Amino acid sequence: MRGVPRRAAFGLFALAATPAMAQEAWPDRPVRLVVPTLGGAGTADTLARITAQEMEKRLPQRVLVENRAGANGNIGAGLVARSTPDGATFLWGWAGTLATNPALYRDLPFDPQRDFEPVMLVGNVPNILVVHRGLGPRSLAEFTALARAQPGRLHFGSTGNGSSMHLAGELYRQQTGAELVHVPYGGPAPAVTDLLSGRIQAMFNLVTGAMPQIRAGEVVPLAVLSEHRIAQLPEVPTAAELGLPGLVFGTWFAVLAPRGTPPAVVARANAVLGEVLADAEARRRLEEAGLEILGGPPERLAGYLASELRRHAEIVRISGARLD
Repeated sequence: MRGVPRRAAFGLFALAATPAMAQEAWPDRPVRLVVPTLGGAGTADTLARITAQEMEKRLPQRVLVENRAGANGNIGAGLVARSTPDGATFLWGWAGTLATNPALYRDLPFDPQRDFEPVMLVGNVPNILVVHRGLGPRSLAEFTALARAQPGRLHFGSTGNGSSMHLAGELYRQQTGAELVHVPYGGPAPAVTDLLSGRIQAMFNLVTGAMPQIRAGEVVPLAVLSEHRIAQLPEVPTAAELGLPGLVFGTWFAVLAPRGTPPAVVARANAVLGEVLADAEARRRLEEAGLEILGGPPERLAGYLASELRRHAEIVRISGARLD
């Protein structure tokens, strides 16, 4: 992710100007963490549940995950935006819902900056370019040379127009000038099936989704779209190392509250999340699920969201993708 250092400065979680009594009063009831996707599967849900479990260990109340899927996350995010700002409801949001959807939909049930109080930028799961093992290329340079030599002949799959996999592929095309054909699917499973069979030749999958095929030797990983190498695949270089410093893309995750949530509650929630990210066992669980730990104060998330809205809008504009 552009502009985000690898490790957060956990000292920034201090509650310097927050009244101690107000901090201690929260939460006085169970807290719900709304996740705008289906439960039981997927990176977003897995990470949200780990985070909720770890938060609950540090709070006097339950932290309940509530799945509200639909419209690429718009339904769940809209629900939180309309919730009472009393510290009982938070959003587990991510790049697609908060940064991409505003460029894809003309009418959203929320405004990512106006309707939420930023709490924390929790972490990021990078995309990775993988190709069919029989395609031939064993490096990013070889793949790019092949794509340039055969414009429109190579296909990359994604989970749909405007998805992280789609926009990562669009960014690759912008950076290299290679003409790949985008093939949208209704989910990751059919796209992976077609990649393994050779019907498509490449995917810019999330690392978490690509790991089983990489470990099984069924696909060839060419480059991680991150600013640094990842712990799960230390032998795979980043695109930046290979001469494409602008090819950085992933799905970042964040916690937000409805606009008007008391500052003391936001500060306390940020502090608890900071304790989670600083805990060795909690970090291990999150990193094993594919997360690059970030963290930081609410202001960091606010600034990052603003920059990501601009960045995603430009990528979507060039791709021509629309969903309404």
